[in-house]
Amino acid sequence: MTDTMTAKASPNYSDADIATIVDEYTLEPTRATVDALSEQLNKTPRSIIAKLSALGIYQKAERVTKRGEAVVMKAELVTQVQNAIGRELPSLNKMTKADLSFMIDALVG
Repeated sequence: MTDTMTAKASPNYSDADIATIVDEYTLEPTRATVDALSEQLNKTPRSIIAKLSALGIYQKAERVTKRGEAVVMKAELVTQVQNAIGRELPSLNKMTKADLSFMIDALVG
């Protein structure tokens, strides 16, 4: 029989550790803070993120492209073009994201 322990039965973090995590992360909610906390407390970054999530204070980092722009779904661009011209065009789904962005700029201004 395997011995399974719950988080309450074997706490991985002391109250002081939790206070440190909460204080430092709320001051600067970045991945760098998570990495610093993991080094300081000798835990993995994933463990720190899990604790922050369980406490309800973790803020997921925004995804960005290689150029630093926000990630936009192709379907959102298609919807923007269709709204700008006032009709549905199924063939827009075959266009590239770059062409759709160019078309939106040309139509909307």
